Amino acid sequence: MKIEKIVPTEALDLDSDHLSAALETPLRSDAFELTDEEKISRIQENVTDILQTLGMDLTDDSLKGTPKRVAKMFVKELFGGLHPDRRPGLSTFENKYKYNEMLVEKNITLYSTCEHHLLPIVGKAHVAYISNGNVVGLSKMNRIVDYYAKRPQVQERLTRQIVNELQGVLNTDNVACVIDAKHLCVNSRGIRDISSSTVTGEFGGVFKEEHRKNEFLKYIQIETEF
Repeated sequence: MKIEKIVPTEALDLDSDHLSAALETPLRSDAFELTDEEKISRIQENVTDILQTLGMDLTDDSLKGTPKRVAKMFVKELFGGLHPDRRPGLSTFENKYKYNEMLVEKNITLYSTCEHHLLPIVGKAHVAYISNGNVVGLSKMNRIVDYYAKRPQVQERLTRQIVNELQGVLNTDNVACVIDAKHLCVNSRGIRDISSSTVTGEFGGVFKEEHRKNEFLKYIQIETEF
């Protein structure tokens, strides 16, 4: 991956389509009063109405199961990260081997959904931290990315949420994340630019220092072939 420029999230010029000042995903206070099954039932009715409004024949074999499939996908898969009960368990361990250098988990596959048009965001996340006495299992870093990605998102907020979560788990500010992703709201509609991607970065603690930031960026550009 070639990175021309990393844009720190705090320095982004946010236009009306990219308002992402808040770290928390915007949720109503009653967001979890309905069960998953009740949500699926309501969404199924709404998807049915949308498809019928578009003129689709829902008696056709190919379409008659679509409203329920979409509803289940929204609740159980695409937006499953909205529910706090699905937050991954994040046990930490003492850094007994005294590894005090940077640990980088790169090329984490990322699938999310743009909250402006409900179209896919597809890309890679690269996450790093420097231990302050504790370490976390490698797969947990992937799970953190997946959990926060599975909700309507903007990339700036997602980048910050991943860093904030790891900082809390590891009890250190020394966490960084870079995301490089394609937004289908750009690629498949509007300008329809299929070649562009969006890169965001959040750098905490020592990663704000130029030499540490550059070290991290060099790590994630290393070609990995097995």
